[in-house]
Amino acid sequence: MKATETKLKGCFILEPKKFGDSRGYFFESFNEQTFNDVTKTQTRFVQDNQSYSTKGVLRGLHAQAGEHAQAKLVRVLAGKVLDVAVDARKGSATFGQHVAVELSAENNLQLFVPRGFLHGFVVLSETATFFYKCDNFYHKDAEQGVRFDDPALGIDWVLPHNELLISDKDEILPTFTEVFGKSVK
Repeated sequence: MKATETKLKGCFILEPKKFGDSRGYFFESFNEQTFNDVTKTQTRFVQDNQSYSTKGVLRGLHAQAGEHAQAKLVRVLAGKVLDVAVDARKGSATFGQHVAVELSAENNLQLFVPRGFLHGFVVLSETATFFYKCDNFYHKDAEQGVRFDDPALGIDWVLPHNELLISDKDEILPTFTEVFGKSVK
């Protein structure tokens, strides 16, 4: 597995080694020892989640706060998404900055989103099946989120705003500054 650290410290794009022939292909999508070696972490995942969405569905930007914070390893099983991670670690040199990576069933890329980051994605294909591993259990009371279209974050979601499908809950999320009390660097 190849790991490339993004401009956000601790956030990695992972590319599995794929073996293919006339019959199809095989790759190891996760191996705890390899994962921890290439990311230089000691992450232990305890929960897997999967979602199915149609084109234009935007889920995010979400996180779990405090002791319930979660690191995530995300990938796409079918379709294509633009996946976004925003650094919300208050002492970080890249606080408020983001990375956006196209993940698809074709490229098999994965994104490791460490604790202390907001996360979201938008579906670019007609449908997408999104899969992610979490290193902590979900707790409803620890939910936090930031508006996907906060101008201070400057995220280009690729699709025009009128083509995005956003939940009522995500539409009313606060801005980054309202949640974290600091403006983006």
